[in-house]
Formats: sequence, structure tokens, C-alpha cells
Amino acid sequence: MGFLDTFIHTLPVVAPPKEKRLSFSTKLKWTLIILFAFFILGVMPLFGLESSALQNFQFLEIVFGASMGSIISLGIGPIVTASIVLQLLNGVGIVKFDLTSHEGKERFQGIQRILSIGFVILEALIYVLLGGLSPMPGIPAFVLIFQLFLGGILIMLMDEVVTKWGFGSGISLFIAAGVAKQIFIQLIMPIKRAGSEYSSGYLLQIVQGLQNGDPKIAAFAILTILATAGVFLLVVYVQSMKVEIPLSFGRVRGYGIRWPLQFFYTSNIPVILVAALIANIQLIAQLVGGANSPLINWFRGPNILNVLVNGGWSWVLLLQVLVYVLIFVGGSIIFGIFWVQTAGLDARSQAKNIMNAGLQVPGFRKDPRVLEHMLDRYIWPLTIMGSIGVGLLASLADLTGALGSGTGILLTVMIVYRLYEDVARQHMMDLNPGMRKFLGSD
Repeated sequence: MGFLDTFIHTLPVVAPPKEKRLSFSTKLKWTLIILFAFFILGVMPLFGLESSALQNFQFLEIVFGASMGSIISLGIGPIVTASIVLQLLNGVGIVKFDLTSHEGKERFQGIQRILSIGFVILEALIYVLLGGLSPMPGIPAFVLIFQLFLGGILIMLMDEVVTKWGFGSGISLFIAAGVAKQIFIQLIMPIKRAGSEYSSGYLLQIVQGLQNGDPKIAAFAILTILATAGVFLLVVYVQSMKVEIPLSFGRVRGYGIRWPLQFFYTSNIPVILVAALIANIQLIAQLVGGANSPLINWFRGPNILNVLVNGGWSWVLLLQVLVYVLIFVGGSIIFGIFWVQTAGLDARSQAKNIMNAGLQVPGFRKDPRVLEHMLDRYIWPLTIMGSIGVGLLASLADLTGALGSGTGILLTVMIVYRLYEDVARQHMMDLNPGMRKFLGSD
């Protein structure tokens, strides 16, 4: 591993802050700077791109936080794909990392960075050489490939900036920003669809449908907006579900807290990975077999609302629904288990974090084994049940045809919720330095 470690240290990385703890204003500043840069890059078109090549690839924008036709057309796809591959290799034991040590974590992150760069190059080649993003006549394919490579590297570095200097992670930030943009566009877009007399925006479709005496158009637009609101409210409600474990401060008698374990214990990570895997399969199937490849239908949830309004229900459609749900649920369970093992969310790691914070189980001696045994009774059931729940919620929400996709809304709500928690925690620490010292954060 000597040569590999040397190579890892030669890769370009964003330097971490020298301070142990960044202030609220510093984190907010860098988060907003990267968000602004993300939107700017999203409107910078690829030089020499044939515009007709963009059709049928809009579904990638939500999952990958991409902007098709721009310099960041790859979005977070290479980073997430590298994470999927590395987790699978680590999960089946082909590659093993000691994530309890500083060196092991550095090696894991370094290899993930190498894989991400490799997938940036691979996906840029696939997009251009297989015709997904075709160059204009007279423009060499290398010109587009280089621009896509440059955009992919910029996204990687921007993700590191947010992770080290801002709130949350760049991957989450880009997904939430992309979904919010898609919902806004799908609501008010005045441009008419090809071959249709109605605007693309659903709010405008309601007005136009009623004016033209076409209740189906208006009803479908209303149901889509209601489905979007319903998915949003359901995700907000489920996100608040949690199990609280009573703990006491060993140093302060008579005082204790409740340590929360979310029902979605693995957060949105399993859904991001499953959605990215499905998007990659759809992309390859579409590039190889064309837009009408039959494989795509089995990895794309049908719009149930459209079927209810316009008809067309069949047993094949029902089978497609079942397959889509099973793929999401099964994939979420697999990635959820792998994520708990690789991200330090297992009972032993959590017990160590709790003990380091000066907490212990009331009525028991200060022994990490006691705490680990108690956490084991909660963490693995929450991992499995939470993964099933998040997979079901994402897939069923997709079937409603909600704006921004059900998966997109689910991810955005969970990302914004976690971002709010991070911001509130940081703000509390800044206002109460004594609390920071009390909890051992200094």
C-alpha cells in the first residue's frame, strides 16, 4: 500500500481549516459561495454541443444534481458511483479498511477520490462517444470530454469545500438545489411542450385547461401539485420519528439527556445510492439501446396519476410498479447495512462517541460494553426498518408523479432537515461557549 498511499497524497484536495471549530458565519459564507458557484456553472453551456442531443436525459438532473448541457452535466454522478463501488467492495470483503483509525479513514477517502476521478473520465467518455452529448459537426469529441472532465473535478472540489468548510456536504447541497430548481421550473415554465398547446408549467396548465374546456389537463395538473404537497408533508412527518435513549452525565449527578436515534437511521444515503444506481442503469440502457429500450421501463416508475386520469392500466404496468418498489426497498436495505458499517454508525462507534461526551447508561457503571449492548438492540432494527421505510417512501412517491420526483422531494426534505439541525447546533454553540465546554466540544 506504500505506492498507493504516496499517490493518494499527490492528488489535489481542499485543505481543511486549521481551527478545530469554525464559526457559524464562516460556515454559512462558504456554503452560500459554493451554492452560488453551483448555479453559475449550471448555466455555462458546453462549447460545441449539439442541442438536439439533450433530449431524454432530463431524469438525470434530479438524481445527480446535474444541469444537462452545461459544464456540470455529470453532476455528482461520478462521486456517488465511486461510493457505491467502494461500499460494495468493502461490504463483501474484497477490500477492507480500518475505519476506526485515522490512517484507515484517510486511505478510504483517498481511494474514493481516485475512483471518483476515474468515473469522471469514464462517464465523460460514455456521454460523448455513445452519443448522449454529441458535438457539433467539425468539433472534436475531445473538446466536450475535456469540458465534462473539468466540470466533474470542480464538483468534487466544491463538495470537499462544503464538507470541510460549510454545513453538511456538497452532494446533499447540490441535490437539494437541483430539486428546488426543478420544482420551481415545473410549476411556472411558460414554454409550451413540443406538439402541445399547453405550457410546461403545471400552474399555467390549470388555467389553460379550464379556459379551453379540457378538464383532464386541469385535473392532472391539480392532482400532480396535490401529490407533491402530500409527499412533502408525509416526509416531514416521518422524518420527525425517532427513538430516544435516556442517558446521564457521569460528571454531573441528577442531570441527563435523551440521545435520539432517528427512524431513518441511515438518513438519505441509501436512497441516494439506489437512485444513482438506477439512473446509471437507465443511462447505459438508453445510450446503448435507444430511448425506447424495454429495460428502461423496468427501472422507471410509471406515473399512476396519469394512468388514473387518462386510463391505460394493465397487468404489465402493475408488474412494473412491483419491480420498481422492490428494487428501491432491496437496494436501500443493502446500502443501509453497508453505510452503517463504513460510516461509523455501528453500536461500537456510537458507544465510543457517547462515552467521549461524558454520558453513560443510568444505573450502570461506566462501561462501553454495556452501552454497546444496549445500542445493538436499537441500531440494527432501525437500520433495516428505516431502510425499508425510506425505500418504500421514495418509490411510492415516485409513482405519484410528484414535481421534482418523489425521490427528489424525499431527499430534499431530509437534506434541509439535517441542514437545519446543523445550523441550529452551530448557532447554539456560538451563542453558548459554556455549553460547548460542558459537552466536551472544545
